[in-house]
Amino acid sequence: MSLNVNTEPLRFVAVGDSFTEGVGDRDLRLPNDCRGWADRVAEELFRNDPRTRYANLAVRGRRLHRILDEQLDTALAMEPNLISFHAGGNDLLAARLDLGALIRRFEASVARIAGTGTRVLLFTEYNVPLSPVLEPLKLRTAVFNKHIRRIAADYGTLLVDHWCFEHFQDRRMWAPDRLHMSTPGHEYMAVKVLEVLGAAHSLRTPVLGPPQQRSRAEIIADDAAWLRRDVAPWFSRRLRGVSSGDHLGARWPALMPAVLPERLGTSKAPVPPGG
Repeated sequence: MSLNVNTEPLRFVAVGDSFTEGVGDRDLRLPNDCRGWADRVAEELFRNDPRTRYANLAVRGRRLHRILDEQLDTALAMEPNLISFHAGGNDLLAARLDLGALIRRFEASVARIAGTGTRVLLFTEYNVPLSPVLEPLKLRTAVFNKHIRRIAADYGTLLVDHWCFEHFQDRRMWAPDRLHMSTPGHEYMAVKVLEVLGAAHSLRTPVLGPPQQRSRAEIIADDAAWLRRDVAPWFSRRLRGVSSGDHLGARWPALMPAVLPERLGTSKAPVPPGG
């Protein structure tokens, strides 16, 4: 299913969590200090057709129920003709999870969006290379992905099958926290999304070169730094029932033309009304 920019102008609304917010693709000129694949996709769509409008409601740390409570009604009220929907990744990281209930609620959400007639873009989850200790999460993720593929087929949605992208086996595609994509990861994801949309674009797959070999001592030191810098604060937030996104709002809360980076210079982009 490709985009036809010669008919109705595209209204693209991105819904979800840190994956869609753009965490890991740091850009201090933009709201929440990040850019991400969705911004990059919107920029290319806007270059192809300046009538394109874009909103990004995603907020880091959000589980499925908060995405539905806080974002979905707002997104549908914009009457989009394309919604990207990524949710459930934070739920999969929970110590206790009713996976069946998560899948049923996810499917009901997709059914609601698809029922409006808008095109829906879904994503499978990736088996993020966190630590061998967390390897059991791979089975949980695989089951969830199996159902996402089924749901995509049943409701005729577009699907970006992240799980199958071998490029993400390279640790340089991930930010230092090992949970979010790096700038090259977001760049590559933008390319894959545009391919699924059938949209013309000027983006190129990042070329990282041969991986740098690390000694055992370097690996151990890196693991220790990761545990101290990223894992300990994450567990602390979980124990306190708080999220890294609790004090953040949507980056682009209203439909607007994409903010092209070359027009920003070094100034901070304003957030449109509604944020």
